[in-house]
Amino acid sequence: MTDSTAPANKNDNGKFRVAAIQMASGPNVAANLSEAERLIALAAGQGAKLVALPEYFAIMGMKDTDKLAVMEKDGKGPIQTFLAGQARRHNIWLVGGSIPLACDTPDKVRNSCLVYDNHGKRVARYDKIHLFGFNLGTEHYQEEKTIEAGDRIVVIDSPFGRIGLSICYDLRFPELYRAMQGVDLIVIPSAFTATTGKAHFETLVRARAIENLAYVIAPAQGGYHLSGRETHGDSMIVDPWGVVLDHLPRGSGIVVATINPTYQTHLRTSLPALKHRTLDCSRLNFSHRDGS
Repeated sequence: MTDSTAPANKNDNGKFRVAAIQMASGPNVAANLSEAERLIALAAGQGAKLVALPEYFAIMGMKDTDKLAVMEKDGKGPIQTFLAGQARRHNIWLVGGSIPLACDTPDKVRNSCLVYDNHGKRVARYDKIHLFGFNLGTEHYQEEKTIEAGDRIVVIDSPFGRIGLSICYDLRFPELYRAMQGVDLIVIPSAFTATTGKAHFETLVRARAIENLAYVIAPAQGGYHLSGRETHGDSMIVDPWGVVLDHLPRGSGIVVATINPTYQTHLRTSLPALKHRTLDCSRLNFSHRDGS
């Protein structure tokens, strides 16, 4: 068994494979875990050493409150046991999309992304900070009714570099990624609506990659769900230049790509935009004119 703190998961040339898993999860947790198990095995079989699941991979309920019935206590429960076991079995680092964890607020959960190393040890937890709200036509979403927002930025030092964690709606807030301060990979498990996804998902994912000169792994829910909801899909892996290395428009499956740290270093040397940042914009002069 390899040491999770050593770069043994990389090839001799420093390159390594990663995978983003796409699902169309339903209300049955056991069925969703079975499908996730199949897709994780498929990704590992194609050489992926870092695998990421989508938001709500274990449950997309018939109604928003369904996740309350299956929420788990931090560190204990069948979904968390599943994630640890899969990481250990396949000798991979596994990003557990998001799962509902218990919180102090009654009738709410934390929407939490958990990361496990190749020994099955949990190494990080990120709670979604930005809660989605949307009212357009027949689509109405208010995550704040069932979710308690997180308040902590999470970055992991891993054998694959510095990994920044975020979830879905976080994607629209570039200041979150700037605050991560120089991550090599960004993971964004999502369940974008068909409406907002078609309009913005690829553009936003590529923008986060370009402005941070980072690889982005964006696993997503993609398809029709038993609740009648439709999610956008288009899971993708994007390089630091904004090039989409692989993507899957719809349905269950995986996208796989090779991460090249040498190429990333070359780009950051050639275009040192991260070094050119003015970190404290509040110190700059601000001029406002009212047009008079």
